[in-house]
Amino acid sequence: MIERYSRPEMKAVWSEDNKFEKWLKVEVAVCEAWSGIGVVPTEALAGIRRARCDIGRMGEILRETHHDVTAFLKAVSETIGEESRYVHLGLTSSDIIDTALALQLVEAADILARDIDELIEVLQKKAAEHKYTIMMGRTHGVHAEPITFGLKIAAWVEEMKRNAYRLAEARKVIGVGKISGAVGTHATVPLEVEEVALGRLGLRVAWVTNQVVQRDRHAQFMTTLAIIAGSLEKFATEIRGLQRTEVLEAEEPFETGQTGSSAMPHKRNPELCERICGLARLIRGYAVTSLENIALWHERDISHSSAERLILPDGCLALDYILYLCTYVMRGLQVYPERMKENIEITRGLVFSQRVMLALIDKGLSREQAYRTVQRNSMKSWKERVSFLDLLKQDPDVTRSLSGTELEEIFDYKYFVRHVDEIFDRVRE
Repeated sequence: MIERYSRPEMKAVWSEDNKFEKWLKVEVAVCEAWSGIGVVPTEALAGIRRARCDIGRMGEILRETHHDVTAFLKAVSETIGEESRYVHLGLTSSDIIDTALALQLVEAADILARDIDELIEVLQKKAAEHKYTIMMGRTHGVHAEPITFGLKIAAWVEEMKRNAYRLAEARKVIGVGKISGAVGTHATVPLEVEEVALGRLGLRVAWVTNQVVQRDRHAQFMTTLAIIAGSLEKFATEIRGLQRTEVLEAEEPFETGQTGSSAMPHKRNPELCERICGLARLIRGYAVTSLENIALWHERDISHSSAERLILPDGCLALDYILYLCTYVMRGLQVYPERMKENIEITRGLVFSQRVMLALIDKGLSREQAYRTVQRNSMKSWKERVSFLDLLKQDPDVTRSLSGTELEEIFDYKYFVRHVDEIFDRVRE
């Protein structure tokens, strides 16, 4: 368990207290449903509703029974008395465990949804702030053409909106319970009892089950967490790249008194972003386990159970934490526009190579001729570290088609960002 990283609200969802409170809540809801059809006497409900589970007492019983649900039921029955005979009537353990687990997962999903909304808000503000902050766009890690930092962040905004949608869909899929008895036949518990009990709990009915709620649902939930974590890792990896000494266009927050190395006092490391990346890998591993949990023997085995006790709480705790970290980093991100301009210009104008090629094509050259001419000058500028524009002005293959004034007009950074407003309008739609 990643206790050191857990935040209080999410930690409470996965506490033992909340887990057994949910078990008891399910048992009471089922008794109330039974009462609705006259099986459980109305007068018995008062005692059942007052039932409690003493976790310490349950632990004592568990050491004898080696079965958590029977230990739970005995501990609960000791607080009820005679009416305890109606508790767990017609049910199997998974009716309680899987239904209560759905309640926990819905609670966790709601927390994560709020985390995502907060991150989106921070990203939107950062994108708007740097809407026109020109920087180098890179492909393969190599300079391509200028973009704006705001456009980079706007793409992240849209990605997180998709993640919010994915999580909402996963919440729907996981927000189901089952009160269908052993192997799911309803032989010992009518469908009406299931529908009423789950309605009281705010869950939908899993229409057909065997002894468990089918684990493709849990796999969808966990793979959704993994996709969200993958997005956060992507953002963090970009910031790590931009924070490299040779680049230094953006930097995660570095607080007064913070140290980056025990040996080198000058170090300012992207340790928060690295932490995001590390925990995202952990969540991806959990997603693989959740996929392997889909295939159970016949109507069920419990090979999924031990794994889920780790991957579901830890996955939710880890994602909650790195969403918080990512929001903190983006809110306090240090951005260096002047450094961005410096980095654009280190290639001495090569970023305009496509513009020159297109201008030559527009003047009547074939694409192949234009490409060869521009590439020849580009490679010379790169090797000799001389101005790309100066070389073009000296090349008769270029000047036959483009004047010096026309070439200078091509070398205008505003060209690359002239559609920024329109793109941002799309983001707001």
